Amino acid sequence: MENQPKPLPRITAFENMGLGLFVHWGLYSQLGVGEWTWKIHERPREDYFRLAETFTAADFDAEDLARTAKNAGMNYIVLTTRHHEGFSLYDTCGLNTYDAPHSPAKRDLVKEFVEACRKYDIVPFFYHTTIDWHWENRQTFELSEEDFKRYLDYLCASVEILCKNYGKIGGLWFDGNWSRPQSDWQLDRMYGIIRRYQPDAIIINNTGLNNLGEYGHPEIDSVTFENNTAKPMDRTGRKKYVAAEVCKTMNAHWGHAENDFAFLSPHALIERAAHSRGCGANFLLNIGPEAQGRIPDYERAALAILGKWARLYQEAVYTPRPVPGIKYPGRDFMLKEGSNYYYFTYDLDRLGDNNVTFGTHGTAFRGAYGFNATVKKAYWLDDKSEVSVIQDKKEGLLSFYTAGFPYGMDTVVRVLKIETEE
Repeated sequence: MENQPKPLPRITAFENMGLGLFVHWGLYSQLGVGEWTWKIHERPREDYFRLAETFTAADFDAEDLARTAKNAGMNYIVLTTRHHEGFSLYDTCGLNTYDAPHSPAKRDLVKEFVEACRKYDIVPFFYHTTIDWHWENRQTFELSEEDFKRYLDYLCASVEILCKNYGKIGGLWFDGNWSRPQSDWQLDRMYGIIRRYQPDAIIINNTGLNNLGEYGHPEIDSVTFENNTAKPMDRTGRKKYVAAEVCKTMNAHWGHAENDFAFLSPHALIERAAHSRGCGANFLLNIGPEAQGRIPDYERAALAILGKWARLYQEAVYTPRPVPGIKYPGRDFMLKEGSNYYYFTYDLDRLGDNNVTFGTHGTAFRGAYGFNATVKKAYWLDDKSEVSVIQDKKEGLLSFYTAGFPYGMDTVVRVLKIETEE
């Protein structure tokens, strides 16, 4: 397409990762009522500070976390190195003592995280808040402009520690600028620190729930769709190719919430992951470890099922890209790599006996309008069974007969590989 920017190598590599794991873990996890409990529940400051005295991280196993992500088909993990409460999981090197090494944990948990990621070929990313409810016993939005400038010195020093002390990282994921929209966040300065030490790092700054997919500073490498669904990116006329990422939590909280039972099903997670890739966006799925770092049972199980789906269709999930100009029925879409197309099929029926199988409604046609490549062969990626296609190249029509899932199988979103002569 004309007038389209080309992605930088670091952005191409980020898009090829496809799936990532978000991990929200901090002092708030001990209370088990969500990551914003200090602010929303108006907890006394002194009581909240004392949570650092009981933070042991006894159940945090960085290698288990990395293996869990790998098993889930994830290629990167974004860890909350510091959330809005101001407590750091890393050694702040004298900036303060409100960090994991000065807690009963007595460990640099970010160091453990990075080492485990490298062992299991996972790319480590650092989430870091840009606001702080702890600094000088005030919340960032309460600061005068003069005090806010001093706070930015602290923030930039924190970012520099993360960029200098842990080797090469995949990127930094910021969150909080939406809290002071009228202030100068000195982004040239902060992003300049990152580029000095981590020139290939992906820089993301969450635009929040009210500004989904919004472009920001020129150094930003990916827009965000927080807890929502992605929309296809229109990069026409843009100076820089910017990626997209959907960050999604499994329930209504990012941090551990003991009595929040409203989890998304594996069915929903697969549909959302597929939709994100269909829009060309990465899918960053969140878990909230328990008080001292244990991965909850349901999150672990749901991730494992998502991973089985991703491995079954891995050829289609990671490196293929959206195909502009083609229209599909319902929620279906195609991705493309080289001369191969991958048709993601939603809402398939199941085959079987009506006495024992739910949802048996027979067969149906699916297809695409605006498809002009000549098809050589089409088959389901999971069992390699061939599918007959009908083409009208003059009209740009492609159709095929979907026989439904075989008895005993339902992958939620099934992928058809279409080989062409292109």
